[in-house]
This record gives sequence, structure tokens and C-alpha cells, in this order.
Amino acid sequence: MSRVPYIDAAEHPELADLVARISTGRRGSLINVYRLLLHSPAIAATWFEHVNAVRGKTLLSGRLREILIIRIALINRVDYVIAQHVPKLAQADGVTLAECEALSGWRASGLFSEEERAALAYADAMTQDVAVSDEVFAALRPHFDDREIVELSVLIGTYNMHTRVMQALQIDLEKTS
Repeated sequence: MSRVPYIDAAEHPELADLVARISTGRRGSLINVYRLLLHSPAIAATWFEHVNAVRGKTLLSGRLREILIIRIALINRVDYVIAQHVPKLAQADGVTLAECEALSGWRASGLFSEEERAALAYADAMTQDVAVSDEVFAALRPHFDDREIVELSVLIGTYNMHTRVMQALQIDLEKTS
């Protein structure tokens, strides 16, 4: 159970414009993470804008983005993010269920390309150690240009922030209908 109650948008008409913007951008739904963040409308708004930029306004492929998001959620043990991305969002971006399952032990798996493996090692270092070794960083260079390395870094940092907030607040999985 969430440590902070969810905002019921119907009880807060002053949030109607923000709720409409978030719901429209989320295929018509106001998911639990936003129902929590609405306690601080400015943070809910900037979170929404930031995640949309990280997810949709970079040069990174959707496939790579989903692989990294799921890996970070696995490391940080955040079922909410995993449930949001597996299988629907992952499969829509070309990540198979077998690949999703292999992400917990990706180093032993042959399912990921050299580019994906370099990005996964980078995500692991940023998530588990914070500091990234020169060796791990150098492995990115054959696959990614400067812009893409910045975008990878921000994606990984963003989902580390997201998963840590969700873990601390014990966000509930969405109710299925």
C-alpha cells in the first residue's frame, strides 16, 4: 500500500488542466505515479514533461530505451515500473518477453547485441556503483556519439530517480480491469 494517499482528480478541480494534459499524454489514463505526484502539481508537471522528452525526443531506439528501463527496474526491485513496461511497452518497441526475462542475467545471455551490452554495462555501473569506470565508458564509444551518450546518461539517471521515488513511496501496481 502506498505510503502517501493517491490524489482523486475529481476532488481537485484546480488540477483539471494538469490532469487533462497528463491523461491525454498517457493514452487517456491517470496512472498511480501521477496520482501521487499531484500532491505537488509543479513536480507532476515537470516529471511528465521530462519523461516525455527522455522517452520520445532522443535519438535512442525505443528498443534500447525499454531494455535499459526494465534493467534499472530489476536492479532497483521496482515491480511498478516492470509492470508498466513488460510486456506491452517492451514488445511494442521490439523487446521480446524472453529478452525481458533475460535482463536480470543479461551478461550470461546471448540475446543482446554488442551495442545493447555496452549500454547495459553502463546502466549497471550508473545504477549500482554510481561511478562509471573508464573501461565501461570507453565501450560506449564504438556504438554511440556524444549526443547519444548524453541521452543514455539522462535516461539512466531519470529511471534511477523514478524507481527510487516509487520504491520509497511504495507505489501500488495499477488495478487491472
